[in-house]
Amino acid sequence: QVQLVESGGGLVQPGGSLRLSCAVSGFTFSNYYMSWVRQAPGKGREWVSDISTGGATTRYADSVKGRFTISRDNAKNTLNLQMNSLKPEDTALYYCVRGDRRTWYLSPAWGQGTQVTVSS
Repeated sequence: QVQLVESGGGLVQPGGSLRLSCAVSGFTFSNYYMSWVRQAPGKGREWVSDISTGGATTRYADSVKGRFTISRDNAKNTLNLQMNSLKPEDTALYYCVRGDRRTWYLSPAWGQGTQVTVSS
């Protein structure tokens, strides 16, 4: 079955960096767009970024553009998110999902997410 396992979250000060990873199994990873989605406390889920099957095309929400970088390793079935210049408003539970910015909510599975907390 489809499995998505996120890791790499933690507590970081404003302006700091974190690198999230997601290990994927249960489907042919290289055939699908992938996205990162986040959910802040008391808010709905928000699309953050997506990446095309081969990694050539990436898109970002305006709130993270210029600070976050999405990447993938199709040989290792891994999705990554490099987060720089973190802000308190980036605090959220981060998920990797199958799908692009329009279809992420249809992902056949959701992992437990990885918590990112930005605070001094």
